[in-house]
Amino acid sequence: MKYTAQELASMTNSRITGNKNEVVEQLIFDSRLIFSSKNNAFIALKTQKNNGSKYIKEAIEKGIKVIIADEIYESSGQDITWIITSDTQNFLRQLAHHHLQNLNIKTIGITGSNGKTIVKEWLYQCLWDEMRVVKSPKSYNSQIGLPLSILQANNDDELGIFEVGISKPHEMEKQSEVFSPQIGVFTHLGSAHSEYFENEEQLLNEKLKLFEKSEVIIYNGDHPLVKSKIQSLYSNKTLISYGLDTSNDILIESPIDQEEAFNIKVLDGHIQIPFTNRDQATLHNALAVIAVLNFLKITHSKIVEKINNLQAVEMRMESIKGERDNLIINDSYNLDLDSLKIALSTLNQYGNKSQKILVLTDIHDVKDHSEHLYHTVANLVNEHSLGKIYLIGTEITKFAHLFNSKTYSFDNIQELIEDQEFNSIENSLILLKGARKFELENLKKELELQSHDTVLEVNLNAILHNINVHRSFLKPETKMMAMVKAYSYGLGGYEIAEFLQHHNINYLGVAYADEGVDLRKNKVTLPIMVMNPELNSYDTIIDYQLEPEIYSFKVLDLFLKALRKKGIHERYPIHIKLETGMHRLGFRREDLDELLLKIKENNLRIASIFTHLSSADDPEEREYTLAQIDLYTNNSDYILARTEDKPLRHCLNSPGITNYTEYQFDMVRIGIGMIGYTTNPAIQPLLQSAVCFKTVITQISPLHPGESLGYNRRFKATNDTNIATIAVGYADGIPRLLSNGKGFVGIKGKLYPIQGNVCMDMLMVDIGNDPIEEGDDVIIFNGNPSLEKFAEYCQTIPYEVLTSVSRRVKRIYIKD
Repeated sequence: MKYTAQELASMTNSRITGNKNEVVEQLIFDSRLIFSSKNNAFIALKTQKNNGSKYIKEAIEKGIKVIIADEIYESSGQDITWIITSDTQNFLRQLAHHHLQNLNIKTIGITGSNGKTIVKEWLYQCLWDEMRVVKSPKSYNSQIGLPLSILQANNDDELGIFEVGISKPHEMEKQSEVFSPQIGVFTHLGSAHSEYFENEEQLLNEKLKLFEKSEVIIYNGDHPLVKSKIQSLYSNKTLISYGLDTSNDILIESPIDQEEAFNIKVLDGHIQIPFTNRDQATLHNALAVIAVLNFLKITHSKIVEKINNLQAVEMRMESIKGERDNLIINDSYNLDLDSLKIALSTLNQYGNKSQKILVLTDIHDVKDHSEHLYHTVANLVNEHSLGKIYLIGTEITKFAHLFNSKTYSFDNIQELIEDQEFNSIENSLILLKGARKFELENLKKELELQSHDTVLEVNLNAILHNINVHRSFLKPETKMMAMVKAYSYGLGGYEIAEFLQHHNINYLGVAYADEGVDLRKNKVTLPIMVMNPELNSYDTIIDYQLEPEIYSFKVLDLFLKALRKKGIHERYPIHIKLETGMHRLGFRREDLDELLLKIKENNLRIASIFTHLSSADDPEEREYTLAQIDLYTNNSDYILARTEDKPLRHCLNSPGITNYTEYQFDMVRIGIGMIGYTTNPAIQPLLQSAVCFKTVITQISPLHPGESLGYNRRFKATNDTNIATIAVGYADGIPRLLSNGKGFVGIKGKLYPIQGNVCMDMLMVDIGNDPIEEGDDVIIFNGNPSLEKFAEYCQTIPYEVLTSVSRRVKRIYIKD
């Protein structure tokens, strides 16, 4: 988009002050993602969880000249153009609607419970060379994501493909105010985002509102309710159904389990396409794409060619520890201008490296002339402070002179891998961004620190989702402390803390001072509470501005001595632990007068008052838990009445947040809930698994009757079978307790028993005669088996399982 401030105000019926001729080409709603102020405006969006007006000052300090907000805030006397609107989200919707109306562009709108992003990305892969296409970046389909996606379109674009998502009733009405697609695509009706709807029919009715003004609706006809609803509501439109049922317009006529190419009936005949992946979700997504291509009059031969060349859509970004203290950000699954922009913006989340380095390849699958394309790319890259840039390919290297940073050019990945200068990089953040044909995964393998095939994948977006699920139980003003003790429950230290800091967690909690020091050394600036301040750690706590838990007079006296020794005179923050029935640590009621006197005499500041609930996850202990909370309330009230401080009060842990919401006080503490685990059966379906422990099959060997397996011959075959040797053992965190059929692992969605004794570095699994191959993935825990089920195998709890995963297991951090 490209508008003057006056045009923005006119299109949205907003008030404007300042320079009305300021040009705006991009709206930014996250002040952390401001890297250039040129032709950018900051919109102070208000949501249920946040208010963008808090970040206006930061936006102005970064040079933004146009601010869109609900009122004029203090601008430090600078020359700011203000666009004033009563509702910034409505402003965004109105602007996107007007922008789209001004374009001569055909539109496809995709909605449904699952498959939206895959269908959109596959349509883009199929159509980019037929016409100029603009699409939603990644899975931008929310009330904010949809308008921002639409605002990327310009007069040169011929087709817009946009996802449209909802999570609550009445949201689609607002989405359809922004966007009414000419061609509507309905992918699948499932349980995703269904928790706020009374039933499946209400969810479907809401989603179908998107198609009220559509000319054509292409839909999954295998679901009876979807089919009947669309046919009854929109019988006056062109309706095209796809699916596996024989009543559909687009369908697979061949048996799904056959090995030959499928015979597919389309609107104007038949085509034959071989599918290697034949699960129903993939087939439905492919049929949706075929239906759209067929309706757009793409020839049969081209459809076959395009479907055969579809690439899997992997919408994730990995961060991996590299050699020489480097951090590798691998986002090499796709490359276009939108994904490049998103990848570059994420670099701001990593502030602990001396320099940032970009590895960038030629861009394919974009219908644009090279000169214009790479000028745009260079301008985009130059907005970011990069130490070095490595360009790979025969096209992009022609434009190396356009990049401001020190730039190196290579024809292919192998040349870069062999480059001596590149192999001397240290303490840097290296972003890998490239088209698939360049095989940047080979470069990633060269750069990463550990090459062990066993990995612990941590999905940061799932952690954020789980935090937001718990936040939905809280008042907007209630703060949240994230517990990152014990290496963030085994998931990683500063990697998790950095992510949480970027997403507005208020406090961090660690067990020991050393954990807090590691976070501080890696540029984590949030307040950090140390829950077990050891006697020799007080100097370290003070040096690194950590905040100790004070649970006894001995601890208090020793900490006061350390403060005096260092000459600290300002009111140092401490956290008071109250004993309410767990009988581990804390002050009792009879201690409080002496405690308050010591705090007052020694000029300390009470940052918080808290306690631990012993059984917040146990419904049978509700009476005891309420007694704990009552004692905590009375004792903390006693302290509050006798201090001038305004300490935060907190007693709820992860299960407490959902089971005892009414006692949230000023702050809550989330730990295992971030990872996607709860004992509350009503809450568990709302959470996402944030961790996947997986490895690969190293070798498959036959085992005949009477032959034994492993150390001490604990397993002997009674029939012909096959044994898969797995690259993980008790040195990685798999207890020997799981030997000889007591534990199971997942391969291709099915559970297989561990047989023989678990070894230090490997274990063996009986796979029978199933079609499994060497190199196949093996799930230790994630979906099947789940973390909870794996903990049952181990006769323990999920906390112990996670913290037992060895440090030698490579942690990979991904963002969907």
